[in-house]
Amino acid sequence: MVLATVLDWRAGETFVVDGSTGVMPLVAALAKAYQARHPDAKVEIGQGLGTKVRIQALADGRIDIALASHGLNVEEVSRQGMAVHEIAKVAVVFGVNATATVTDLTERQTCDIYAGPVTNWKELGGPDLAIAPRTRPDTEVDTEVVRARIGCLKDLKMPETVKVMPRSGDMAKELAATAGAIGMTTMTVVEQSQGQIKPVVLNGVAATAENVRRKLYLLTRDSLLVTKLPPSSAVASFLEFIRSPEGEAVITANGAVPVK
Repeated sequence: MVLATVLDWRAGETFVVDGSTGVMPLVAALAKAYQARHPDAKVEIGQGLGTKVRIQALADGRIDIALASHGLNVEEVSRQGMAVHEIAKVAVVFGVNATATVTDLTERQTCDIYAGPVTNWKELGGPDLAIAPRTRPDTEVDTEVVRARIGCLKDLKMPETVKVMPRSGDMAKELAATAGAIGMTTMTVVEQSQGQIKPVVLNGVAATAENVRRKLYLLTRDSLLVTKLPPSSAVASFLEFIRSPEGEAVITANGAVPVK
């Protein structure tokens, strides 16, 4: 819901977006489409901020939109004169390199990959190629979602053979560049990889938009935008664009499911 008029939006007005690197790829795509419609608009996208830091940066006026996916105390945020806007749900997937021939795994097979018993794709019906397991830090949403939903991963201590990718972009680059790689990412990253990354079908359920809507695919994360109230005219205009049919089309094209 946009709580400010956009009639006083000024050409060339800049707003700054920063926060969750997991939400950033989707919002970056929306910002690109928004700027194509409004050539004078200037949207600056940051490099990522932690949960507490992003809200403080918004409160201090250093950014205009904070990106988040979890860990928000909505009552506390409201008391600070801010609003939370949920724009989409995104499937969290195990992504593999485009050259992979194994793209359908069970939870047990996935756990065996990360725990260590399975180290070569030939053990899963693929080529004779070493598996290169990758993960995000345990404090990141993709990892939290996977651990919460897949019982055998919940308390697994990852061995040293599992390489940690600090940021969403790091994981995307690793999966796209490394034959044999597998790691937690999102359908937005998969769609934006232009075929360099494939999503794994888990327990026979694909991470399609329809399966996310019907709650058949349960590994999902929220895409949240936090703004001050009332938002600036530029931010209000951007929010209005996101809720429009054009904005929803961008969300869908980037592997996410719009939330009204």
